[in-house]
Parts: sequence; structure tokens; C-alpha cells
Amino acid sequence: MNKLILARLAAVFTAGVLTACGIAGKSGKKDDIHDTTTVEAEPVMMSTQAAKDYSVLSAEKHGYGQGVQVDEKNRTIGALVFNKTYGKYYAKALNEDTDKITLTFDQGYENGYTAKILDTLKEKNVKAVFFLVKDYAERNPELVRRMIDEGHTIANHSVNHYSMPTLAPDVARSEIMGLHEYIIKNFGIDMKLFRPPMGEFSEQSLAVTSDCGYQTMLWSFAYADWDVDDQPDPAESIEKLKNAAHPGAIYLLHSVSATNAEILGDMIDGIREEGFEFN
Repeated sequence: MNKLILARLAAVFTAGVLTACGIAGKSGKKDDIHDTTTVEAEPVMMSTQAAKDYSVLSAEKHGYGQGVQVDEKNRTIGALVFNKTYGKYYAKALNEDTDKITLTFDQGYENGYTAKILDTLKEKNVKAVFFLVKDYAERNPELVRRMIDEGHTIANHSVNHYSMPTLAPDVARSEIMGLHEYIIKNFGIDMKLFRPPMGEFSEQSLAVTSDCGYQTMLWSFAYADWDVDDQPDPAESIEKLKNAAHPGAIYLLHSVSATNAEILGDMIDGIREEGFEFN
């Protein structure tokens, strides 16, 4: 791959493209927001090892975005660059070991569409990954239980949706493990996937995540679906989602989106017509 392209694409990470994730705080309102590859090795749970010195790792904050440039397989180059650069921290933005597509949903707050989304996924026989914040799990246990019972993966999106690279390592760990322990206690599920809030990360925060026993999962395609007051056109969205399909794709969608709830079935059918299948 051309070194100049790689250098330019690496800059995408600091641009913070397509990282919004309308998250509710304790009020339940979406504007009550708290803000202060190839896998090389399995992570080791931090609790089983001596305290680590994370100060040797960079705490510089990066904002992830997959960008728009693609390779000959229609894979976003930004996702490939992320895998190559940060795979050593058990982190990925694209599944390079499969041709199947993974649908993921960020669950910041409930907007009345998740049940419909689950209905469609069941009808189409597609399993998805749902990234939860703690407040969502506390407020919507029946939906979380349904996700589990219907074979979907529930995953960690932190306790409070703070920007992980702005936190000290011990605080970052508590953001991950606080939700981890809550889900084990209340649902009996040992989560393994983590998505950093807003797609923001540092080398240090990725290392902490790995040491907590988690794989960081970002995405290789996302679009502007999270603003409930400015929803994208359904027909245009279907075309955009179909045209973005690529081997090993990880789609980021938001369940607060009325458009996503409306088009999900047609989108799944359209992507299958392009020759792809889902995990």
C-alpha cells in the first residue's frame, strides 16, 4: 500500500469522523451526556497480574473514523490502517479473517425502536452485537434479556460513556469492569467486546482494555444515523448501506434511529443480494 496514502489515512484517526453516539445520562434524555486485524495474542485479565506501568504508553487521544477511501475489495482503508497499527493491543475495526458482515448497534438510550429491530433480526435470521452502557442495561433489562435469549451478543460500551483516553488507567478500568461485573451479576454473561465511547482511544486506553480481558471493536462503516432530530432519508440510506458492503465489514448503527428501524429488513435483503452473508 502506498506509504503516502497510509500516512494521510492515519490522520483520519485524529479527525474524529462519524463518532457521535447519542447517550443518555441518568435523566434519560439524549442530551444529558457525560463527557469529561488480526489478533496477535489473547489478553490477560488485569486482576491476575501485578500493577502495570501504563505511563510508558502514549495517552494521546485519537478520534476514530473509517474514512471514505477503499481498497480493491471495497474495504475502508482507515479500518485496515487501524488494524495494522493497533492490532497489537487486541483491537480491530474490520474482520480480516472472514467475508461475513457483522452488524453492531450502540445502545446509549432507548428510543422505542429496539424491539422492532430485534423483530427484524429474528425474521431475517441475523445475529448482531449490541454495545451497552450501564444506564441502558439498568433501565431496559427486558430488552437486554431478549437480546441474550435470541442469540445476540451483548458487549461493553462502558459505565458512563466517558472518553477513555482522558481517564487515568485505574478509572478507565473501572469504566469497563464496572459494567462487566454488573452484567455478570444480573444477566450471567461474560462480555468480551468493548467499544470505546465516541470512538476515542489512546495506546494507553487500548492496553488497559486488553488487560481487562476485552477486545476493542470499532467499525469499518458508519453513517450519520444518530441524530434523532435529523434522520437520513430511508431510500438513500439503504443504497448507502448496500454500496458499503465489503468482506469482513463491521457496521456501526444506532438503535435510536427511526430510519434504521424502518429499513433494516430491506437493507439485510439488499446486502444479501450483493452476495454477502451476516455473522
